[in-house]
Amino acid sequence: MANLTATRPPQPWTAPTASDPITATLRLPGSKSMTARALVLSALGTGPSTLLRPLRARDTELMAGGLRAMGVHVSIADDERWLVRPNPLHGPAHVDVGLAGTIMRFVPPVAALSDGPVTFDGDPHARKRPLGPLTGALRSLGVRIDSAPSGGLPLTVYGTGGVTGGEVVIDASASSQLVSGLLLAAPAFDRGVVVRHVGPPVPSAPHLRMTVQMLRAAGAAVDDSEPDVWTVEPGRLSARSWQIEPDLSGAVPFFAAALVTGGSVTLRDWPRSSAQPVDTLRDLLARMGAEVTLDTDGLTVRGTGTVHGLDADLSDVSELTPVLAALATLADSPSRLYGVGHIRGHETDRLAALAAEFTALGADVTESADGLEIRPRPLRGTAFRTYDDHRLAHAAAVIGLAVPGVELSDVGCTSKTMPDFPALWSAMVAGGADR
Repeated sequence: MANLTATRPPQPWTAPTASDPITATLRLPGSKSMTARALVLSALGTGPSTLLRPLRARDTELMAGGLRAMGVHVSIADDERWLVRPNPLHGPAHVDVGLAGTIMRFVPPVAALSDGPVTFDGDPHARKRPLGPLTGALRSLGVRIDSAPSGGLPLTVYGTGGVTGGEVVIDASASSQLVSGLLLAAPAFDRGVVVRHVGPPVPSAPHLRMTVQMLRAAGAAVDDSEPDVWTVEPGRLSARSWQIEPDLSGAVPFFAAALVTGGSVTLRDWPRSSAQPVDTLRDLLARMGAEVTLDTDGLTVRGTGTVHGLDADLSDVSELTPVLAALATLADSPSRLYGVGHIRGHETDRLAALAAEFTALGADVTESADGLEIRPRPLRGTAFRTYDDHRLAHAAAVIGLAVPGVELSDVGCTSKTMPDFPALWSAMVAGGADR
């Protein structure tokens, strides 16, 4: 079941270097995590729902396409307002997951509710991403699935029009998405679901809290009072309007630009109460030398031009690791970033890739099982391989602010979550990103 969607030609790009402090006010696309969850919850709702200011990027367009293949009406013609109208789910259908963990983990439980088979496959590296615990959990709930020997892609879910549900035990230490996928579909299961995690701690806990919060907002009854146990009662999800927040992970490289250059970057339209881990980010950036404020203008990060080293457990915010590691290469003292061994199973082995590329730039990096130790040294511009990973491209762009000649092998991989990243970044560095 080959997939050829990853044959996009590479787009080499030299990261722009900042000659002055950057001062910019930005309006960035919506959160990928919120957009993906809102699409699934809307597809299982009782009537039409809308997503306001969603993220339009490869991951979310493929998610919309996968739901559409199973019969859901998803209109994404308007960038500011997507419409989702539930319909009976059916197969045969095919879902292209691209390289998106959200699709490969959120959509198979939905496909189990369809009437007919639904096949899944994606980019070549997607077949290496951890999926076995989810397919095993679905099988224990009575869902018939054919998969690769690892339990991952390519796979076929043979939907029979419903899932009985019940209690399931899962090791979700590789990704919180393994739990979120089960929870999002659970209200449509006949008996709901009780998910018990056993194993090392589940990473990215804020994303699980986002799942629970959004389920409750759609009318689901969710009990997460017991550690590592989530209970979702059966019931119909309400149709509603979802206001999608700006993407915090996507904003981090722009905030990093303020630290590196001693400037100020404001992200507009940031909500007073957020489903994303903004408090954790504020603490981490403050420890690295930033001043972070939230007011009527938005979320603002100010730097002094001096970046401090960081010793931090990033297990809750692992998506921030590449950019924080990039900042660490430019810091005034060593850094130790840990608790993120699971990101070896993301778009690429991010720890190995960061260690290799930072070393090529001249940094002194030691790779451990679950993190990196970075000792700053003078850096030199050279080629930087992005491994088809948007977060690696963001990290390279941050270093390029201070190091001339950082040449990304492929900036086009940023289309996964922010298609306009190269233009937005270049405009910000040039002083034209107040938009």
